Amino acid sequence: MNFIYSFFNQPAIIIGLIAFIGLVALKKPVTKIITGTGKTVIGFLILSSGGDIISGALETLGPAFEDAFNVQGVIPANEAVIGIAENLLGTEMSLIMAFGFIMNILIARLTNIKYIFLSGHHILFMSALLAAVLGTAGFSGVELVAIGAFLLGSFMAISPAIVQPFYRNVTGNDNIAMGHFNAANYALSGWISKLVGNKEKSTEDLKIPEGLGFFRDNTISTAIVMIIIYVLTFLFADSAVIGEMSGGDNIVMFAITQALTFTAGFVIVLQGVRMMLAEIVPAFKGISEKIVPDSKPALDVPVIFPYGPNSVLVGFVASVVGGFLMFLLLPLFNLPVIIPGLIPLFFVGAGSGVLANATGGRRGTIISGIINGALLILLPAILLPLLGDLGFTNSTFGDSDFAVVGIVLGYFYNWFGKVGIYGIVAILVAYFIYSAVRPAKKIEV
Repeated sequence: MNFIYSFFNQPAIIIGLIAFIGLVALKKPVTKIITGTGKTVIGFLILSSGGDIISGALETLGPAFEDAFNVQGVIPANEAVIGIAENLLGTEMSLIMAFGFIMNILIARLTNIKYIFLSGHHILFMSALLAAVLGTAGFSGVELVAIGAFLLGSFMAISPAIVQPFYRNVTGNDNIAMGHFNAANYALSGWISKLVGNKEKSTEDLKIPEGLGFFRDNTISTAIVMIIIYVLTFLFADSAVIGEMSGGDNIVMFAITQALTFTAGFVIVLQGVRMMLAEIVPAFKGISEKIVPDSKPALDVPVIFPYGPNSVLVGFVASVVGGFLMFLLLPLFNLPVIIPGLIPLFFVGAGSGVLANATGGRRGTIISGIINGALLILLPAILLPLLGDLGFTNSTFGDSDFAVVGIVLGYFYNWFGKVGIYGIVAILVAYFIYSAVRPAKKIEV
């Protein structure tokens, strides 16, 4: 069980193994197999390191924001829920991960839903949610693992498929897909942006006066925007709080350093993405040709960032605005108060921004970004009472698909008992049978 858990908790190893299998299937020389596998793993680790740097910088901004604007409530945190789930249902969670991955491959092999989900940490998070919900619903032993693995494999296939029409709009091809359990927000952002925006006026084509030409450099523009956000937030926060985080350094200098650290993390992510894609896409052809015909790798959200660096920033800022607007509205609906978590708001907001820009340009990116941020607060607020009933007091997931799946499964069980869960399984089975017999159809947006 520890090996299974550790395997899926090391996504770089999963990506490297996939690249290795693909290169072997293509009968590449040993030298190419070694270099291709190694560069894929290293590229992913570079990407992950950049993501960790961004997360670390946002972890200083978050508490400062809460203090500056007197924000109190529950912070959505996938990792917090995982810690509790591992203690309660660690064995079941590990088995669901392992068999769910196999189920995903079988679905891709036997149906026209050709996506293999490769974001190991999100597989881990969804396994924890499914184990908790099904365990509370009265499932146990083989039944719990079987139903959980089937549901996990199903969501791993369907989530990228929902986003792919919008993803293809950005990349121009079907070589890669979105492997990040926020399909509800990503697809909705692309759809709303198309309705309200104009894709001819792209965020990436912003006209900048000659005297401000340095803004045309994405690295510099990101740094300047983040410096403004950090400095204003830190100046409004209690100096004692910032002083404790900074170790006594000057507040303004600490803010600037954190903003530049965030920017450095972003640049590292982009470099890691380029390196990984240069190896994983050609290697995956071996799997799509020899093992799972026409399959596509579903990769973590930062992979899409290089396709719209300006959209990343606009989507993030718009999502923060939407998140804090919903934070203020939650008490009016008698829902738990959810503190906007800047880490999900950045990563999901950035991904949504790139997708939305491709369908609705600047206006669509801003409007859909605000709605995206609002949903990232509303959905966890609806899920929180349900998780409390499951024993996860004051903890909730921060990504939309976890909330949607948890809400649907939880309420189906509350309304219909175990029959409700089996009903969902039956619907998914019917959908996969239909997908297996109908001709493949490419959806355009």
